[in-house]
Amino acid sequence: MLSTQLIDAITAQKKEVSVSMRLKSESQRFSQLLFHVFFDSETDTIAALRELEDLFLVIRNLACPDIKGKPCKTWEDFTVAIPDLFCSLKKDATAIYENDPAAKSLEEIYLAYPGFFAIAIYRMARVFYKLGLPLIPRLMTEYAHQLTGIDIHPGATIGASLFIDHGTGVVIGETAEIHDHVKIYQGVTLGALTVKKSLQDQKRHPTIQDHVTIYANATILGGDTVIGAHSTIGGNAWITSSVDKNTVAIYTAQVKTSTQKTHS
Repeated sequence: MLSTQLIDAITAQKKEVSVSMRLKSESQRFSQLLFHVFFDSETDTIAALRELEDLFLVIRNLACPDIKGKPCKTWEDFTVAIPDLFCSLKKDATAIYENDPAAKSLEEIYLAYPGFFAIAIYRMARVFYKLGLPLIPRLMTEYAHQLTGIDIHPGATIGASLFIDHGTGVVIGETAEIHDHVKIYQGVTLGALTVKKSLQDQKRHPTIQDHVTIYANATILGGDTVIGAHSTIGGNAWITSSVDKNTVAIYTAQVKTSTQKTHS
């Protein structure tokens, strides 16, 4: 039999920090269903949109219990953004198709590309972020992170036609700014140079201008760091200061050969 002491300890913990695991699961379900509405030919659009409206109210009220039943952000506030959202995702898919020689069709990109899925969920979550609803956008992008290994904070500002190839290990921080037609490969980090709680409200992550290519495992850090347009950042590069436009920044490995003396 469970002890009263154990039950009291668990009850006290739940009172101290109130967490609804249903908010997490329902946010994930909302993300998946919205993706299907956009791209799955077998999903009934009308029925799915009705279900999404119900889910929107559920997750909104779970995230903001204090406003339940009061005027707040509505399903209509979300749907206003859908036409632009869908247009943005088509541009992302087209960018992948045009830049990846392995991509044979847009259908393949919608079904099989983790980079596209992560970008799609980010853009959906970004709508919630702009509406000012807490927790939901983070839960959505974390859902994509779990499935793809790509971690994009919903606070990041990302322009048109983003191409993330392979994607595993990509990290894009909260205050990062990515302009149009940027290409990012696996293992890239757009992070903070210094991690301090006191910097919470400051720009901590880099700005990537138009038509930049960042190859695998490159790390770019700092809120003042700007990668100029049409630049290329080579694989494994470590960047903590700005790079002028039309620049190629590469990591040069140092290879040392050790020789062993032979004794007779």
